[in-house]
Order: sequence, then structure tokens, then C-alpha cells
Amino acid sequence: MIRTSSLTFSWTPWTIAIAVLAIAVTAVLGWIACRRSGWRTGTMVLESVRLTLVVIAALLLGGPEWVEQYRPEEKPVVAVLWDDSGSMQTRDVLSRTAEASTSTAEDAPPPATPAASGSASSRRQAIEALTRNDAWKSLQERADVVIESFSESDRSAAGSSERVNNISNPAGSSENAAPENGTDLAGPLLDAARKYPNLLGVVLASDGDWNQGTTPVRAAGRLRSLGVPVFAFPVGSDSRLPDIELVSFDVPTFAVADKRVRIPLTLESSLPRDHVATVTMKTSGGEEITKQIRVAAMGRTNESIDWQPNDLGDVTLTLSLPPHPSEIRKDNNELAAPISIREEKLRVLVIESVPRWEYRYLRNALSRDPGVEISCLLFHPGLDKRGGGNADYIKEFPQTKEELARYDVVFLGDVGVGEDQLTLEQCEWLKGLVGQQASGLVFLPGWEGRQFSLLETDLGDLMPVNLDDSQPQGWGSRTPQHFELTELGRRSLLTKLADTADENLEVWSNLPGFQWHAPVLSAKPGTETLSVHQEVSNRFGRLPLLVTRTFGAGKVLFMGTDGAWRWRKGVEDLYHYRFWGQVVRWMAYRRNMAQGESMRLYYSPERPQVRQTITVNANVMEASGEPLSDGNVNLRIVSPSGRVETIQFESTGQAWGAFSGRFTPQEPGDHHLTLFCKETGDSLETGIYVQGVALEQIGKPARPDVMEEIARVTRGQVLSLDRVDDVIGWLAAMPDPPPAVRRISLWSHPLMASLFIGLLALFWIGRKGSGLI
Repeated sequence: MIRTSSLTFSWTPWTIAIAVLAIAVTAVLGWIACRRSGWRTGTMVLESVRLTLVVIAALLLGGPEWVEQYRPEEKPVVAVLWDDSGSMQTRDVLSRTAEASTSTAEDAPPPATPAASGSASSRRQAIEALTRNDAWKSLQERADVVIESFSESDRSAAGSSERVNNISNPAGSSENAAPENGTDLAGPLLDAARKYPNLLGVVLASDGDWNQGTTPVRAAGRLRSLGVPVFAFPVGSDSRLPDIELVSFDVPTFAVADKRVRIPLTLESSLPRDHVATVTMKTSGGEEITKQIRVAAMGRTNESIDWQPNDLGDVTLTLSLPPHPSEIRKDNNELAAPISIREEKLRVLVIESVPRWEYRYLRNALSRDPGVEISCLLFHPGLDKRGGGNADYIKEFPQTKEELARYDVVFLGDVGVGEDQLTLEQCEWLKGLVGQQASGLVFLPGWEGRQFSLLETDLGDLMPVNLDDSQPQGWGSRTPQHFELTELGRRSLLTKLADTADENLEVWSNLPGFQWHAPVLSAKPGTETLSVHQEVSNRFGRLPLLVTRTFGAGKVLFMGTDGAWRWRKGVEDLYHYRFWGQVVRWMAYRRNMAQGESMRLYYSPERPQVRQTITVNANVMEASGEPLSDGNVNLRIVSPSGRVETIQFESTGQAWGAFSGRFTPQEPGDHHLTLFCKETGDSLETGIYVQGVALEQIGKPARPDVMEEIARVTRGQVLSLDRVDDVIGWLAAMPDPPPAVRRISLWSHPLMASLFIGLLALFWIGRKGSGLI
């Protein structure tokens, strides 16, 4: 490193004039003072100090700086950075011969993608020439060339480069290397600027696909400030290759033995035509289910597969899709996920004022369900005692929160707040049950309009619709009226009364009509409307009749008619039983993900993916059965690789023993969870299956726009792979990087201030000693 030093000033005409005038005036006044004193030694010393102070001050007006320049003795560096990530294995780069034959063919249509020609090479093969020493030998006299690959593993290992005779050999250039999990484009650019202070330029060869680290534009801005251009070689096609990918297989956490479970699945196709495929789902026990699906061209296809488990225990489901002859990948056609098969016992509380027909048939349907344990509370306002009958009836509302917390779903019929009905405290408890205990609440209004009184209580926040208080008794009709499913309703599990979408629409259109509906104005924001009135509308649109929403940890459903019992006409319990059974299980699903004697654990999202934050909620009870108001609750998480993580839960609802925490899984697969409470000594073990989502995917389109932006910001160039010689010529003609400069501002340096203060002190002490003060 060669070092040169110099003293620089930034004079202006005004500062020069002021400095010269100040020095001249001080010198004249000093000469006069010395002459008057008879050239006494003390006076001459004092005037010399005064003149020195003025000279220093005048020089400081010029902004003096001590400048040190450091010029490296070695040659400048050219960094050749090439992408070695998994996406670079995509075969979508045509050779020049294939390109020429494709462009001159007149009779045959061009292939849909480069890979269709059969002569395409991988992106990694296309940039092979840039990673060799021979390509840069002509730069040996001008600069040292460093060739480096980058990928996620290289970033964690702090790079992989080796200099040999001014040319570096690429490390780990085997094409059979395992694909990395992600690509960071900004990191290698910033590392090059940090490691090589004498950087002349950067050559970047990549498909532009990045999914980790900061945005590459920020790194490009840093290189621009250093005067380092980036010569970008984008590679790959910006259109997706022909492929069918099994994107998701949303297996629920658990299912109930002898109950059908609907498992959604999603396929994504980049083929130019629709085609019919047969998907196969296999269980670990050897059972096999197939279904034909029409896969839409150039888009996503959402379907589902139905399965009825019979045996209890843990099962692994594997969904596979047969490969299409035109697709380039076969490794993304299969997904697997675990599911736990359990016995079911859901506790449901139905609260009603009078035993109307809707209530009677609902009670009968739930009491016949072997997986439901029902409790009924009939208030019978105006009578001496509350209604009852068989063992399903209870005499009063649960007296403690512990008793109420046992219920998974609560149905509120035509009841309100008042004498012989609900109290304000009970409404508060129901709100806490839904928000803190993940229970479900169903509003079933009636023609008495008693639920209007609930709007002034805590339950008003849970109501998913706005009601018309000018018509509290609702609207009746002599002619039957009908539901009409919305787009959300057609996809919802709650409204699935047949196995196929077309059959389901037909069932809903043929259901016996209702002759009364609630006075609904509109659905509230944040809700989902599954069904509307087929004919009636107002200024807000069609009247919503079936509306759902999420409140806290639980779910709420509003049913705007009391005519669902009519669905039994001619078919008995076929649709009526199925609908209410689906409602109860949908509402109780999260609450029953994992539970023990005194603990319950549930999480969101229900089907998490790797690197997605999971919110875990827990309810903890003391030994007496009361909710734990405050305590030390933590969750121990063991990942598939054996990595252990412990998170401390925070109390979110002391009155209900609610606790919550978050964690972000970094690995796909089964994660073992252990919930532990220090105060009670109880623990609960369960598992979460995390779906893996690969960051690097073969077949995805390249992103040349990213490469173009990097080159534009750094004032570089975007070039094709056959223009390496042009880059070499530009780099050879570029001037050396500017030297590193260190500037020391003397006018603001502490030593200069100390010198100035010292001379002032000496001057005033001298005047004092001479008797001038």
C-alpha cells in the first residue's frame, strides 16, 4: 500500500481578503505597540503571540485538511460471481444452434418453452464458460480475477474462493451438488465490496431469482457509491416450464373414526392444455383411494378427496399424482402428512326460550349423534318453572366458569337478557368462552326478537350481522323462500350437503323453503357470508342469512331463519343432520386439537408451513378445576433434527386460564410439543406437522428484471452470454479504482483547539505579568 500525504485548503476570495486584512492590521498594531514601548522584550513577545493567534485563526478560515491517500500496490480486482443455487438446475436455455433452427422453422410451430425443443441445457451449464479460468486470462495483465460461486451454503461458510496465479478456481462447481434452500443476491455483492477494497468491477451471472437476504438494489446502491459497475449476465427463460405441481395437501390434525373427512388439495399446472389426472391417496395401513381431477391449464386447481377412517391411531396419508409426459419435474408430484384418528365426544349446550320446531328438531338431531353430548336449557319465560324432559335437560345455566368451559359449542335460540332469561354476567361468560376458550357460538334468532336485547351486552361484539331494530320480529311469508349460496358458501365445508359441487348446488336449490327470516340489514366487516336470500335485497345488497366470523380463539355462526327443520321433508335426517353435524365439528375443531385432564392446546394456522409464524394458545386449569389466573406456562418444541426450543407463554385471559405464545419453525416435518405448567405440575404432549416449502424450485421462471436493475443502478451493462469479450475490453479500459482517502480536518481538530486555547492563555498571562491588565 503506497501512502501519500498533503495539506489542502479551500480558500475563497472573501476568506483570503479577511485573512490578509486581519494579519496586516494585527502586524501594524503590534509594530506600533513595540515602538511605543521602546522595543521592550516583554512587549515584543506579547505582540508575537498575538500575531501568531491571528495567523492561526486566519489559516483556519481556509478550512485546512490533512489528506492521506492510500494506493494499493497490487492490481485491481475483478470479481466474477456465479449463481450455484437450486433454481440454476432448470433446463430452459437453448443453444445457439437450437435458437437458429427454431427461428428459421416455418412449417412447425415454435415450442411453448425452450425445454420443449429437447436441446435445452440447464442454466448452470449455460454459464459454465464464465466460471472457467480460460475465459478471463486476457485480463491477467490488467487485474486479478476472483471467481466465486454463491448459494445459501456458501454464505454460511463465508464464501468459497481460492486464488491461484492471479486467477481463482471455482470451488464446488460440480453440477451434481445438492440444491440449496435459498439464494441471496445482495450478500455476495456486499461481500465483494468488503473483501476487495481495490475492486474494479463485478461480473454477475445468475437467473435473478432471490429469496433470502436484503433486496439486491440496496447492495447495488452501495457498489455505485464506490464507483464499481456490475456487468450482469442474466440466464434462463422468463416463462415457466411445463410442469404439474402438487402444491398443498391440507390434512387436518385429527379426524373422527367412522366419520367422513374432506381433505383439500391444490395442484398448479403450467401446461398449455387441460387434462384429466387420477390422484391416489394411500394410507400407511395400505388403504388406497383414487379420484379423477380435471387439471386446469396455466393455473391452479382446487379439489378435495373424501376419506372415512375406521381404525383409531396415527396414520400417514400420501397423495401422489401420476407424471404427465410433457412435464419436466417428477419430484413435486407427491406429498405426505400425518393425521390422528380419535374417538369423538363433543359437548353442546342449547339455550332456548320456548320449544319451537327449529329447537325440537335440532335437539333430536344432536342427541342422535353418537359423537355429541347435548345439554338443553329451556327458560320458558312467564312459566313457574323451566321446561325439561329427559336427561338431556339441565335446570339452570352453568353456575361457574369451570362448568361452562366444558362446552365446545353453545346454541343461543330466541333468548335475550331479562327475567327468566340470561343475565349480563352470563353474557360476559359466553363471550369469554368463545374468545378465550376457542368454543363456538351459534345465533338462532326467532320471531319474538329477544336477541335484540343481547346487542347491549358483551355478546353484541360477537354478533356477525347488523339487525334492523324497526322490525324486531323479522319477516314472514306465506310462500316458501330459499337460500342461495355465495362463492364462499360453495367452497365452505359447512354448506357441503353433497359430494360434488354441482350436486351440492342442486341440493341447496331444491331444499324446502323457509317462511320466516330475521330482520338482517347487512353483514359486519370481517365476516364471511355463506348464503343470502334468493330474492330479497336492500340498499346493502342481498340479505345475508348464513354468516360466520372468528372472534378471539373461537368461531361464531349466525343462522337467519328458523326453517332448517323443514329440510327433513321426504329425506328425514339426510341434510338436516349433516348440516348441523358439520357446524358443531367445524366450531369445535381448534378447541380439540390437543387436550388433557387440565390443559388444552390449539394453534393457528391449522396447517402451518416452514418459516411461517405459528400462534399457540393454551387453556390451563388448576387442580380444583378453576382456570389458572396467572402462572409460569412454557412450551418445549423439539424439531425433526432434534433442535430444542422453549418459549414462555404470556397470560391473555386471566379469568379463563388463557395463555399464548409464538414460534417460527425452520424445518419441515413432525415437531414434538410439550406444554408444562410450573404451578400445577401438569404437562400435555402433542405434535405439529409442518409442511415444507422449498425456496429453490426447478422450473420457475427466471427474473432478468432483477439483473437489469442491478446493472442500471451501478451504471453497468446487461449482456448476453456470448459477449464476454466485450466485458473484458471494458474492464481493461477502465481506470484504476480511486485511492482510499483519509481526511483530517485541522480546523475542527481537538489538538488545534487546544493549541489555540493555550496561546490565548499564554497571551493573557503575559499581559497580566507585564501590568497591562
